[in-house]
Amino acid sequence: PLVALYDMHGVPGAWHAFVRLDDLTYLAFAQVPGVEHVPSTVGLTHAGTGAGFSAPGTMQHVAFRVADEDELLALRDRLRSNGIVVMGPIDHGMCLSIYFAGPDQMTLEVATSGAALDPAQWIDPAVLAKAGISPQEAARFTAPAPYQGPSPVPQPQYDAAKPHMVYPPEIYQQILATPDEVMTARFSYTQPPVTTEH
Repeated sequence: PLVALYDMHGVPGAWHAFVRLDDLTYLAFAQVPGVEHVPSTVGLTHAGTGAGFSAPGTMQHVAFRVADEDELLALRDRLRSNGIVVMGPIDHGMCLSIYFAGPDQMTLEVATSGAALDPAQWIDPAVLAKAGISPQEAARFTAPAPYQGPSPVPQPQYDAAKPHMVYPPEIYQQILATPDEVMTARFSYTQPPVTTEH
């Protein structure tokens, strides 16, 4: 269910939408002015199918969870009744999934599963080896230790080899130099867009 749709804070003309996945999990979408002028190219900006590829940094496809098979089939039928082609359900062993295209031809998946994944069954040692992941790294990745370090951690020094958000360089350097409490005070918006009196 859509649970929020409002003007995106600090981005003139943009909208922000949230879809509820459960009481604590939401998927956010942003509609930013000008995006309609950026061409969508299958195989470059997005995969177009769940089996296709797209450029690094782009989304291959996105999956959503529903509670059970009845909800999955109800969603499939609701989409089809609105003229949307839906594949599935397909049984992947770990879940049942349906697939369909969003308005920009991005592949969307909705899945359901009755049990949590068992890493002993779903992490293939051959693929770990192919990816260059050692058994020690795999153990760390599957059971990461809770963070025990200091808090707050200061912003790290700029390192061009690390991933970065795309801002003009002078603005990005200002962001890196701004204390957290200043960023929080400056960019937080705590009021919902609709006010009601109780």
